[in-house]
Amino acid sequence: MPLGQGLDAVFRPRSIAVIGASQDATKIGGRPVQFLLKYGYAGRVFPVNRSAETVQGLTAYASVDALPEVPDLAVVAVPTGGVVAAVRDCAARGVGAAVILTAGFVDAGESGAAAQAELTAIARDSGMRILGPNCLGAVSVATGVTATFSVNIETAMPEPGAIGIVSQSGNLGSYTMRRLSDAGVGISTFLATGNECDLDVADGIAWMAADPATRVILCCLETCRDAGKLIAAMDLARDAGKPLVVLKIGTSETGVMAAASHTGALAGSDAVFDAVLRRAGAIRVHSMEALVDLAQAAAIVGPDRLPRGNRVAILAASGGFGVMLADAATAAGLAIPRLSEATQARILTAVPFASPLNPVDTTAQVSSRPELLVEMLSAVLEDGGCETTILFSSAGFHLERLSAIYIEALTEIRRRWPDKLLVLCCGGPPETLRKLNALGYVTIEGIDAMCRTVAGLARMGRPAPGCPVPQVEKAARPLPPSAFANENASKQALAEAGIGVLAERVARSRAAALAAAEEIGFPVVLKILSPDIGHKSEVGGVAVGIEDPSGLAAAYDMMMERVRAAAPSARLDGVLVAQMAPRGVELIVGTKTDPIFGPVVLVGLGGIFAEIAEDVAVQVAPVGDGEAESMLRALKAFPLLDGARGRPKADVAAAAAAVAAISRFAVRHADTVAEIDVNPLLVLPAGEGAVALDALIVPSARLKSEIAA
Repeated sequence: MPLGQGLDAVFRPRSIAVIGASQDATKIGGRPVQFLLKYGYAGRVFPVNRSAETVQGLTAYASVDALPEVPDLAVVAVPTGGVVAAVRDCAARGVGAAVILTAGFVDAGESGAAAQAELTAIARDSGMRILGPNCLGAVSVATGVTATFSVNIETAMPEPGAIGIVSQSGNLGSYTMRRLSDAGVGISTFLATGNECDLDVADGIAWMAADPATRVILCCLETCRDAGKLIAAMDLARDAGKPLVVLKIGTSETGVMAAASHTGALAGSDAVFDAVLRRAGAIRVHSMEALVDLAQAAAIVGPDRLPRGNRVAILAASGGFGVMLADAATAAGLAIPRLSEATQARILTAVPFASPLNPVDTTAQVSSRPELLVEMLSAVLEDGGCETTILFSSAGFHLERLSAIYIEALTEIRRRWPDKLLVLCCGGPPETLRKLNALGYVTIEGIDAMCRTVAGLARMGRPAPGCPVPQVEKAARPLPPSAFANENASKQALAEAGIGVLAERVARSRAAALAAAEEIGFPVVLKILSPDIGHKSEVGGVAVGIEDPSGLAAAYDMMMERVRAAAPSARLDGVLVAQMAPRGVELIVGTKTDPIFGPVVLVGLGGIFAEIAEDVAVQVAPVGDGEAESMLRALKAFPLLDGARGRPKADVAAAAAAVAAISRFAVRHADTVAEIDVNPLLVLPAGEGAVALDALIVPSARLKSEIAA
């Protein structure tokens, strides 16, 4: 069914039946009726109650069949045992959608899971959309639709506005709605999806992306049950120009996964969610406070004043606070450019003892004369080098005398510069902050919180473009079991996919190793081959820089002795004699199979310290060469590839092509490959390519059992 289809019946119903309606407004079945009457829902409300003639002053009906017309929406609040029958009756009558408030389904064990499966089947077979079960329902503020029992609207409905909220957790979502409402932020719609037997968070995002009343979408996400659906919904929000802010809590189940590779340890599930959200252009926050701050700021700023870049100017009447703001801004990814010489001159003309650099130390003089503050702010706002200006005040709005001066100046600034974005890092009495918000100023007291919020606004104003994802078909034939046997077999399989490798030979004796080295040419590298040894260096299974036959013979004997002592039960397939690699930059490139999003690709600083450095970039596979290069450039270690400290520039294009090729290989063989570990991928100087010096392909659990059988 198309994303979001059927939610019109939830948010814009012409009539609503409340099944299990109660005369008692404190009960779950009583609250939806009370709220619909209290908040002016203009459609028809039909209480369904088998034993009452009226409910809260409305005519009641004994069953759905007895209703005088087919309602667009049914709110189901009957005990768990009666839910399936009630929903089946709704579907038979042709009801457009049902909101199931009742709990006791997949949240209650096997019997509940079976009943929820019946609900899913009813939705699939009838076309009626089902929200829930075990959900807090839905609210459409402008139309007064309250298919919910939330205590957060018991005393007042939020004002209509442009913020849409969709949440798997009803309490998280409704608490967000209340916090925003208390801050004077208007809400368009609220949707809590609960157990998601049919409608889910992705449907809510998609519907809000098309809703003219919604400009910003907030999402509280615990997990993802359908990766493709969620990604498609986020793409719809991005393409509609609707900023999507996601509070992702918890981590997905990692499932049973091979532990043989570095990649499995480095590409955690939360990092995968980060990558998915980043690719879709969504803004991730990590706390309820950050979610509310950014939503409130977006509502105050509006779409026309969102900053189109990340450059900020900072003004504070204290050098210390200015430095703290600069540190926090840098940590949040904001840039702090130097102000122009002309702007600095204007600042010094206004206040000769000021520090005119960015951040600007205004000195305390601006607190006594509003015209000085107006002049300094005007100078910075006219500079043009920054998209956002942050004004810090530690106490200016707490004292009535100082507050009056600041408000006078800020009122004048707003009159002169209505389109400029000036935000206030300040505290103060609630009535003062409301006055500042009404003037169009964002007010946040915490320094870190303000900088994170400004960074979020900058991402809203300059959304990431959609990244084209290459199309990859599954392999017609699975990899043979031999491809998983050892390093040499894995590298040969990857070489067929376009990954460069050096010359190497398998040898099962000292004499064969000597012959292989003579054929390849000294110097060479000697490595143990075993399906049971994932990290060869940890058992003494690697010898490099072997210059001659005598050195090779000695290295062979010592390696066999060390490996047998360190891993006595390991099966040995001989040794690998390989061409000695030239100098280059070592990366780790690998893939793992995420239980939700499937194959993901990782790249980071390689070698034996890969897991210690933890400098990695992750993305859902497959990626194209351009996205792979962006991953490389996101690494802290990228300067090593870019010629830092006189090093030759590395072949970044070849490294990106290798990352992309490995990601395609993982998708093509997703049914049989659990993980791939190329460590290191040696990136040679520009124009010379990149080669895999070591590789490991881990079979999926299913294939592993087949191989064992």
